Amino acid sequence: MADKLRAQQQLEALQARYIGTGHADTTKFEWTSNIARDTFASYIGHPPVLEYIALGLGEPREKVRAQMIEKMIQPVGKPPEVQD
Repeated sequence: MADKLRAQQQLEALQARYIGTGHADTTKFEWTSNIARDTFASYIGHPPVLEYIALGLGEPREKVRAQMIEKMIQPVGKPPEVQD
């Protein structure tokens, strides 16, 4: 029983520390948005990967970087309408 409690406490600590880990009330939209933002941030943060993507697209690296930053605003489209 103590192991289960310790695991729960560690999970709660991770969720408080890292927003992208989610929690019980995380929606599918929030989860996919976090994944997409993390992916774009990783691409932007690793210049060789960004250069590789830019080369594949045939665009300048800074233009691809700017496009990825813009996509981070709404990475998976508009949020779903909330029903009461």
